[in-house]
Amino acid sequence: MLISTGLDTDGSIDETIAKATALQDQGFRSMWASQIFGPDTLTVLAVVGRELPMLNLGTAVIPIQPRHPAMLAAQARTVQDSIGGTLSLGIGLSHQVVVEGLWGLSFDRPAHHMREYLEVLAPMLRGEAVHQRGTKVTAITQGAVGPKSVQAPSLLVAALGPVMLKSAGQLTDGTCLWMTGQKTIATHVTPILTAAASEAGRPAPRIVCALPVAVTNDIAGARDRINEQLALYGTLPSYKAMLDKEGVSGPAGVSLIGSKEQVTHLIGELGEAGVTEFSGAATGNAAEREATLDLLASLVAA
Repeated sequence: MLISTGLDTDGSIDETIAKATALQDQGFRSMWASQIFGPDTLTVLAVVGRELPMLNLGTAVIPIQPRHPAMLAAQARTVQDSIGGTLSLGIGLSHQVVVEGLWGLSFDRPAHHMREYLEVLAPMLRGEAVHQRGTKVTAITQGAVGPKSVQAPSLLVAALGPVMLKSAGQLTDGTCLWMTGQKTIATHVTPILTAAASEAGRPAPRIVCALPVAVTNDIAGARDRINEQLALYGTLPSYKAMLDKEGVSGPAGVSLIGSKEQVTHLIGELGEAGVTEFSGAATGNAAEREATLDLLASLVAA
């Protein structure tokens, strides 16, 4: 199982390059960046990857609603060309409160929307022409979008429910998860995703799992802090469903908290559940974050 970490892309490009350089110097070779309300993540990664060509970079995740698949494919292929072919493109549906409440766009039939989106995005990432007039997505191209002769980025979907997991297995390279615990991955995510990929004749899927991590002696304090800081995720329906399935009351219930030995054991359990790459989101005070990143970096080289 690969070990990676998140890359904070808030702030200036120079600041982000400095953060990525520090993480690379610490030993990390794979980093994931989110797209929420800050800078455009793909643009930032194009610059970071050009400056630090040894890194594998990924988005976790780009919401699909504001981006037509032809535009996203062209942008992703351009980033892939810029950074030397090490991009993992993670995409997702965002949430109804964001899509409808902040963007004024439709969140109707989200899983169907994603299915149609993937049916055109995946071939466009491979440089193929598409012709689809769907109920949610229409895309017609005359040839490759973006740079020619570029290897397709690895395509992942933030898939949690059964329908989305089946689409991810059939049409993409796998899934990228957040707020999804070990038991849920072992009994829900891995079986559905793997079966769908096998039935479609695709390779074993990637399962990239990101979770909060705190190497600390103050387990109770860390749990309280994580539940307070990440309380929003317990109110979003897709994540709440995963927390409920895991049988926990909040984000701390799926977080990896404890000593170095305890956290290492919990990461190992994720691998046994089917996770192929774990991206640790270090949390806590400065000393706890430093200890957490030190542990994750030591596991990169293990």
